[in-house]
Amino acid sequence: MKIKYLLFFLVCLFSSQAVLALDAAVEQRIKNALESIIPGVQISDISETGIKDLYQVVMGTDVVYVSGDGRFALSGELYDIDTRQNITDARKALVRKSLLNDIPAAELIEFAGAKTEHTIYVFTDITCGYCRKLHQDVPVLNENGVAVRYLAYPRAGPLSSGSDQLQAVWCSKDRRKAMTEAKRGKEPKARTCDNPVARHYQLGQDLGVRGTPAIFLEDGRAIPGYYPPDELLNILKN
Repeated sequence: MKIKYLLFFLVCLFSSQAVLALDAAVEQRIKNALESIIPGVQISDISETGIKDLYQVVMGTDVVYVSGDGRFALSGELYDIDTRQNITDARKALVRKSLLNDIPAAELIEFAGAKTEHTIYVFTDITCGYCRKLHQDVPVLNENGVAVRYLAYPRAGPLSSGSDQLQAVWCSKDRRKAMTEAKRGKEPKARTCDNPVARHYQLGQDLGVRGTPAIFLEDGRAIPGYYPPDELLNILKN
């Protein structure tokens, strides 16, 4: 846990820099090159990296690097050694933040206390042991000013029994109560309605969720796995 905790703190936001106008010819070369190998690719942003003739390209939730002549491309994480900043993860965090902010509040199951200083987004599955453990921590988190916003993520896929359970929770009249009872082991009564479970699952896939609980901070940074309340609170406060 200590190693994971240290690695998390090494992944910090990329400091703001002056944005220079991108040469139109370079931009077009990069787009043409990527479209030649990925037909129909959706490119949302191309920007300079600070490395001569190397550009950062955002495609959906993915970030790649392409040379200005469009000949070379690489996928991986780019670090600034002097500042110990993970430039790639910082850019991905901005994309994640935008996607999470676009989720309608009505689609989330939120647990919050009287005062909220921090908010976390949690992709959860009722059948997940650590998800149940995290839910036991929710009152402590709420008391310390942390709101928990749940999204559905059936680990076995959108056609699984786990997905049916999540749909039953989201279709309940009192979703917070249904979530708590389900996390305590009570089988939720089968219900169907217009629910966001499949959409949440796809969003989780797009964000790189591979297991639950998957926690995202308000700024889009990801926290892998379960953290005890004291460690999670320390992350949020720092």
